[in-house]
Amino acid sequence: MTQTINIALPKGRLGEKACTLLRDAGFDCPGAMEDSRRLVFENPENGVRLFWVKPSDVAIYVERGAADLGVIGKDILLEYTPDVYELADLKMGRCRMCVAGPRGYRDDVARTLRVATKFPNIARRHYDALGRPIEIIKLNGSIELAPILGLSDVIVDIVETGTTLRENDLEVLDTIVDISARLIANRAGYKFKHEKICEIADGLAAVGKKV
Repeated sequence: MTQTINIALPKGRLGEKACTLLRDAGFDCPGAMEDSRRLVFENPENGVRLFWVKPSDVAIYVERGAADLGVIGKDILLEYTPDVYELADLKMGRCRMCVAGPRGYRDDVARTLRVATKFPNIARRHYDALGRPIEIIKLNGSIELAPILGLSDVIVDIVETGTTLRENDLEVLDTIVDISARLIANRAGYKFKHEKICEIADGLAAVGKKV
């Protein structure tokens, strides 16, 4: 009997790219890319079940064993540090985690730096390593607005092309880490479904080299 591997994919462009990669590697689930409200798709022939979840929830499904594998951005792994195995860099969704601020901004080290971000843990670790005291201002959207309105001095956020920063008279001040999509595995699932999981991981790696 074919072992079934449950794979959590993030809704959105990254998940769609991952779904295409799985298809090209021979682990297709018919209908998964169709425009519908269905969330779960299964292909008993190749032993794969795909389901769509909110990007930030992928790690939770994998960590708790509802999914054996997941595709997730390195930013989420760094922010939440889930207890999972990171199997591979899928070389997709490439961007950077950066510190950005107004053009020509100069840090006044005599006072606490105000940092607006969706990623407080990443920001705090970065500045702790520099020995720089900061105040974290946790926001959920429109991070670029914070320094414009004087809510913060700088922001820590994902930068892909930098267009949004430029259009708001902001610029990258420092790059914290490069970000891309990663294939992660549940620890117990990796042990008990090792052969099948490795087959999928190797298939994705082989297809990824051709892209």
